[in-house]
Amino acid sequence: MPIVVRIDVELARRKMSVGEFAERVGLTPANVAVLKNGRAKAVRFSTLEAMCRVLECQPGDLLEWVDDGGDDE
Repeated sequence: MPIVVRIDVELARRKMSVGEFAERVGLTPANVAVLKNGRAKAVRFSTLEAMCRVLECQPGDLLEWVDDGGDDE
């Protein structure tokens, strides 16, 4: 998948556990795992905003587009 989720990097930088992050954002730890493992099909802007607020970062710090070499045309 060309979108890579970098939540684990930001959590490590802040020495924050998944449980603490989930509680502060308002998600279940299972839903955080879905996001971290790249299995999510979508992310609500309100959730992305909450994640950025808790981690004090920008959306681009959490999500990265990586060219997978596929041709979409």
